[in-house]
Amino acid sequence: MTKSLEIHYRKGAAGDLQQLRELGMAGWRRFEKAMTAESWQRLSGSIGNEQTYRELLFISECLVYETAEGRIVGMIFLVPHGNPTELYLPEWSYIRFLTVAPDFSGRGIGRRLTEDCIALARHNGETVIALHTSEMMGDARQLYEHLGFNIVREIGQRFGKRYWLYKLEL
Repeated sequence: MTKSLEIHYRKGAAGDLQQLRELGMAGWRRFEKAMTAESWQRLSGSIGNEQTYRELLFISECLVYETAEGRIVGMIFLVPHGNPTELYLPEWSYIRFLTVAPDFSGRGIGRRLTEDCIALARHNGETVIALHTSEMMGDARQLYEHLGFNIVREIGQRFGKRYWLYKLEL
């Protein structure tokens, strides 16, 4: 008999740092075999670094889905406009680190998190939401395109893989 699964949405906070980091490593580890050892070491160094999440929590809003027992099984960060990078213009908000726990994959959590992030951006008055993703992330690219994101351009290779910059006009 399969037990019904309750998943709750909430905002992430500093008290979630350890779980966010662990989820990041668990969720992204599936890409390790698609990368060179050097590229994986660089990527996992960022994903596994607590400071990465501290900085994101400081400048962005984090949305999480968690089980009734308090286990975070999905996360996404919405960085508001005014935080430009080499990829993102100052007037753009953008998504970072959409991640779903591997044992919760295929349950629509990534889609719900992305839709919630888009709704939050609209609520916050953002006019554009952007993101970048790679050739390794075919399912994510398909989701983003289905939700209306369009490719702005291909960006230089990262971690030895092709990456694209996407945006959605809100």
